[in-house]
Amino acid sequence: MKITFELEPSDIERFHEALERAERRVACADECDIVAAARHALETLPIACAPGYIRRTLRQVVGLIDMLEDEAWSLPQVERAELLRLLAYFSDPEDMIPDDVAVIGLLDDAIMLELLLGRIRHVLEAYAEFCRLRAAQPAAGDAGGRIDLARDLAGHRDRLHETMRQRAVRDAVAGATSGATA
Repeated sequence: MKITFELEPSDIERFHEALERAERRVACADECDIVAAARHALETLPIACAPGYIRRTLRQVVGLIDMLEDEAWSLPQVERAELLRLLAYFSDPEDMIPDDVAVIGLLDDAIMLELLLGRIRHVLEAYAEFCRLRAAQPAAGDAGGRIDLARDLAGHRDRLHETMRQRAVRDAVAGATSGATA
């Protein structure tokens, strides 16, 4: 059975307010603490017992953590902050629907993840391309070759960072334009 629902602007605003509350709660926490809390949530929450949509969506948190911790990717601070906001919300057991509520306790986490993944889709696309490029690199036999490969990969990374920012700006402008005419 498939159930579909539509979030109205006021519903989305409630999610943004909940995200802001989570941000305030972790304002003094450092990145390591937020990531550790997200890992703990992944290990302890009943994700395996959750409905399929929630399971599939929340499994993406692992990839977000991997992206944050990927030193070669070196995600810029603005985008890091966006991911940390999401992880802070995900890690909060007392968010919009407390996580210990059977069946639906993780539904708000999955919806929040979907909302924010849409906002950072250019980051996700750029990171996927970066991982593809890194995996396709040939093995380097000596130190000089490794340095050349690292330099080449860093150049690709920098171009991908620039592309993701340009796409995000383009989408923001398009959204503002369409919102102004609506």
